Amino acid sequence: MYTEGKFKPFEQKVWLASPTMHGEELEYITEAYNTNWMSTIGENINEVERLASEKIGTKFAVALSTGTATLHMAVKLAGERLYGRAKMGDGVLKGKKVFCSDLTFDATVNPVVYEGGEPVFIDAEYESWNMDPEALERAFRLYPDVKLIDLVHLYGTPARIDEIRKIADAHGALIIEDAAESLGASFKGKQTGSFGDFNCISFNGNKIITGSAGGCYLTNEEEDAVKVRKWSNQSREPADWYQHTELGYNYRMSNVIAGVVRGQFGHLEEHIAQKKAIYHRYKEGLKDYPVTMNPIPDDREANFWLSCITVNKDAFCRHFRSDETVSYWPEHGKSCPTEIIGAIEGINAEPRPIWKPMHMQPMYMPNDFVIAREEEDSIGNDVGRDIFQRGLCLPSDNKMTKEQQDRIIEVIKACFD
Repeated sequence: MYTEGKFKPFEQKVWLASPTMHGEELEYITEAYNTNWMSTIGENINEVERLASEKIGTKFAVALSTGTATLHMAVKLAGERLYGRAKMGDGVLKGKKVFCSDLTFDATVNPVVYEGGEPVFIDAEYESWNMDPEALERAFRLYPDVKLIDLVHLYGTPARIDEIRKIADAHGALIIEDAAESLGASFKGKQTGSFGDFNCISFNGNKIITGSAGGCYLTNEEEDAVKVRKWSNQSREPADWYQHTELGYNYRMSNVIAGVVRGQFGHLEEHIAQKKAIYHRYKEGLKDYPVTMNPIPDDREANFWLSCITVNKDAFCRHFRSDETVSYWPEHGKSCPTEIIGAIEGINAEPRPIWKPMHMQPMYMPNDFVIAREEEDSIGNDVGRDIFQRGLCLPSDNKMTKEQQDRIIEVIKACFD
């Protein structure tokens, strides 16, 4: 049981995952400044698009302002391909159900709603914490008319994308692949962000590489790349005046942000190696304690963006968490995420709860939710809920020293001793 004040706090905060700059970023930003290419065109943008498509293995990349913008463009493309262009004021998915990963951040799902779609949430699996193919197959039995899957690779670990693709193809469905958290991760040697019909990555401030913001839409379809470029530039037509025939968006990446991303790309593998070392130090340091690391199956290579743990069921103390409050009852030899999070925060480090599943979010509670096996005690088969209740994200900043991580490990151990 952790005793407050037992461990000395860090003088400087140890973050969950903060940007790591190297110097090249400033050079490219300065280049944008000196050449006066400060807007949404310039050599930095061209290079980010080249580097992203080259790394992921797609023919085209379109640099956009945020990862969410890339997802919105993916949803819009998918909707038009499936159902045609929407009437002005309507979304392209109006009244259509979409199968969505449940254990994720809501940015993955919200663009479906922007376009009038109705998310149906698919439970996670323990094997990877990602969408469970068995639950997805069951969802198609329940909703055979669904034609779109919105899939995320959680915390940098690829989903069982080969099985999910096989299921999608069997039902004539398309896949939006959200690889925002998994840039640089691969499944059976192929990079995430290249499996879907519509693919997205993010350069948000806490991602494996960052521009402080930004993202890329990735595709092998030239027509789709052209559409995204047009839509993201307010759908301006190629006329000498301002002419618009369809709804547009202000989603293009700035050449300044692109300068940061351009400078980061050369350090992607370095960041992954640092994150991997952090994951394995946690795994080794906590091996004799009743916690389990977020799983990484042998047939895939994660980018180790965040290291996470779940408290084993037999060591999980009494715990209550509502939408607004949380309580636990300390017990020797047992603990819970609330105690561990508080203990880590007490030494000036930043842990986080696991993403709260979408079907548990107040705004999405009315939506349908599909688990792999429907039995009398359905809540007992709710994998995402269980991972959320017993799990937390550990400080995973790649600038964290071994000595800092060792202290965090000792704090976690003390919660059980």
